Amino acid sequence: MAATPKAAKKMRLDYNVDRGIYDDFVKACSRKGYAPNVIIERLMKKFIETGQM
Repeated sequence: MAATPKAAKKMRLDYNVDRGIYDDFVKACSRKGYAPNVIIERLMKKFIETGQM
């Protein structure tokens, strides 16, 4: 029986963000065709790799 790789584990983040900023961010993501969580994950990865935004 072949072993299958485990799926990536996801983490739920709870932060208090200004409603106007959040709404603008979601609108910008939808205009560009991106999901907000994908943008956040990429920014986190970039910050970890380079130490800057």
